[in-house]
Amino acid sequence: MPAYDGERSYGRLTAPRIAAELSGQSIICLPVGSLEQHGPHLPLHTDTIIAERFATSLATHVANRHDLWVVPSVPYGLSPEHAWSPGTVTLTIPLYVGLIEALVGEYTRATPARTVLIINGHGGNKGLLEALVHQLQRTHDVATCVVNPSSLAAGQIKDDGEIPEVHAGIRETSLMLALAPDHVRLDHFPNQPLPDPGRREEIQRLVFGRGATWPWSSDDPAISTHGVIGGDPRKATAAHGQMLITAALNACTDILDRLTPQTD
Repeated sequence: MPAYDGERSYGRLTAPRIAAELSGQSIICLPVGSLEQHGPHLPLHTDTIIAERFATSLATHVANRHDLWVVPSVPYGLSPEHAWSPGTVTLTIPLYVGLIEALVGEYTRATPARTVLIINGHGGNKGLLEALVHQLQRTHDVATCVVNPSSLAAGQIKDDGEIPEVHAGIRETSLMLALAPDHVRLDHFPNQPLPDPGRREEIQRLVFGRGATWPWSSDDPAISTHGVIGGDPRKATAAHGQMLITAALNACTDILDRLTPQTD
């Protein structure tokens, strides 16, 4: 494995360095996000920022075990649930599938790497990516999987809020406070009472229920306030965000060990 130089950015390499730096044991790390409303306090590209900064942290975290290279992120995703809001840009399903398929194909053509790790920052991409990895594996003969940092962290650290964390609430705001605090504008959040805890049952039914799938929207007053579905983001802290990131990074080490053999 090449010596780690503190920066595993694929785009910063010169063309002649590809053959020198990457090998069949290398991992292409593709961050994917979205461009969508995240309430009045978080930017449109929140999901992309979380995905790409988590990917960069992961490259450092596993540098002594895996040769991971972070490629340019995909800043658009599937966001029909936020299409009501100014600023949201959503791709169609065929376009999104074609884009990810084409990118994986190009990276396997352009490099010797045969492992692709997708870091997904947007929950709306999750279902389609879960199905797509099967196709990517068959079509391009790659070892691949999708990591959802927020969900992975939640699996390690149980939320104790009254409202499930879905979008732009305590969890996502905490992640942004830890990863990109200069992008967070909590001073823009309206000075209003906390969201109604009675929303829990409706959020569970529309968003998390597995018996039926619903086309829910983040402007539905039964589950959302100001485009936020989750706990009051004013309760978010950078410390909580860093705890979530650390938990997700540690879990990713095992995921990468399973995805590709360790090398000396």
